[in-house]
Amino acid sequence: MRILVTNDDGIHAPGITALAEALRALGEVAVVAPDRERSAVGHALTLHHPLRVREIGPDIYSVDGTPTDCVNMGIHSLLAERPDIVVSGINRGANMGDDVTYSGTVSAAMEATLMGIPAFAVSLATLEEEGNYESAAHWAVKIASEIYKRRLPPDTFLNINVPNLPLESILPPLVTSQGRRNYEGIIVDKIDPRGRKYYWIGSGEMQFLDVAGTDYHAVKHGHVSVTPLHLDLTNYASFEELRSWRID
Repeated sequence: MRILVTNDDGIHAPGITALAEALRALGEVAVVAPDRERSAVGHALTLHHPLRVREIGPDIYSVDGTPTDCVNMGIHSLLAERPDIVVSGINRGANMGDDVTYSGTVSAAMEATLMGIPAFAVSLATLEEEGNYESAAHWAVKIASEIYKRRLPPDTFLNINVPNLPLESILPPLVTSQGRRNYEGIIVDKIDPRGRKYYWIGSGEMQFLDVAGTDYHAVKHGHVSVTPLHLDLTNYASFEELRSWRID
């Protein structure tokens, strides 16, 4: 198996190191990741300035761009052969519910799927540097192996979230839906030493809706959450209502 690994936490993050090391049990692993943290950049693609790539080890490259850039660079330029699978992670912090729309980790898997390559994102539900990354890596290997054998449904990629627990304490995976949370946005405005205003975009405490069958509910109760995501964002259930509108 030829595996391309990327992330949005940066090339030196502990999660990507643990992930790449574990996946080498399945085949050849190439790492192409941002040269610094690029969290919450979503599906951004760099179009207005050139990208710089640095090889920091055998089949290990850092890119001064986004996770989406890294997938493009890996597939179209840096790798000698097209990968069989793309794995993005292990993200520091869960990517559940509405947060998947912001996630560079999830968007990297989406980009690979757009190119016809099976992919999944994997995240560990902790914001601490010292997390149970080996637990998440263990499940990433199992899922990558299963995808390689069975493939994925068309236009589908997986979003995996793993509770921050020792491996022996984690319960079996559950197939889940994307959850929702109550979002409290906060803009923090301050004054710099020169008297000019500046702003930080932040948020209040994240409060997910604890609904059975969702990613949040599964991880909260110790299960690995496996959420299939689809490239087609069309809301087909709204067709009938919208067709009744009188837009002339």
